[in-house]
Amino acid sequence: MKKIGLVHMDGKLPNLALMQIAAYHKALGDDVEHWTGPLFPYDKVYASKIFEFTDCYDLPDYVIRGGTGFAWDSKLPEEMNSANYNQAWFLYPDYKNHIGFSERGCRLSCEFCVVPQKDGKPRVNLSIRDLLSNPKGEDRLVLLDDDFLGHPDCLDVFSELADRKIKVCFSQGLNIRTITETQANALAKVKFFNLQFKYPQVTFAWDIFKDKKLIERGFKRCIDAGIKPWQMQFFVLIGFNSTPEEDRERVETLKSWEVDPFVMAYDKSDYYQNAFQRWVNHRAIFHSVPFEEYKPAYTKRKSMTG
Repeated sequence: MKKIGLVHMDGKLPNLALMQIAAYHKALGDDVEHWTGPLFPYDKVYASKIFEFTDCYDLPDYVIRGGTGFAWDSKLPEEMNSANYNQAWFLYPDYKNHIGFSERGCRLSCEFCVVPQKDGKPRVNLSIRDLLSNPKGEDRLVLLDDDFLGHPDCLDVFSELADRKIKVCFSQGLNIRTITETQANALAKVKFFNLQFKYPQVTFAWDIFKDKKLIERGFKRCIDAGIKPWQMQFFVLIGFNSTPEEDRERVETLKSWEVDPFVMAYDKSDYYQNAFQRWVNHRAIFHSVPFEEYKPAYTKRKSMTG
């Protein structure tokens, strides 16, 4: 029996790749646990990183590295990739939702995203029944699908979620640019929630400024289907190929629709992007303080804290 250590380097959700590695080694009879550091003996240590900007905090050279944070085309060996992560919930005993992908891949080819290169076109991954595997998950499901509306059986999955009365979080957002009237009506029948399952919320995205007409069309379809503006959140990518003026117009437009923008900075080290992200994502400030007034205060605070 070997002793296996696993390093969950970033992200707040369970790491499915680490769970597959754990399930694989458990099936071999190995002892698997979260890595406790280089002072303790292990036969193998695996580290998984999602984001490039996450610090590796001097991982020893013997640690096997994987995940898009290390290399976008990183993949598990086939024998591990075929392992059922549902057998490894012991890694995350405090996590109380079901989680996983009902589909993998994406129809689009956004320049800032590696999903199409990594996973290809949309394909079925797991059924809803198979995704409901966490003993503590009850009726809560976090879907990690990158292009749920591109799921080959999207409408059937919507129906199953509604019929089972599953509370679902579409954590990566839904593509409002392509949503059809039929899909919007199906979405309206689902019990969608935010990531903490505290209130009804469905997330979309407005990443490219020139997509405004497509965003407006999709928004209207959702409203016509009965989804309320206060139930919608929009990811807004800034700093990739947009100007500050375009960033401002997007968030102000969303504000006028009475939906919540959530800004995501492409370069977190950039002063403007960091300030704009903090301004918008603090709802009370966003709705009461103009950016022109917030920015100097942010500058002063940053200079005082170093």
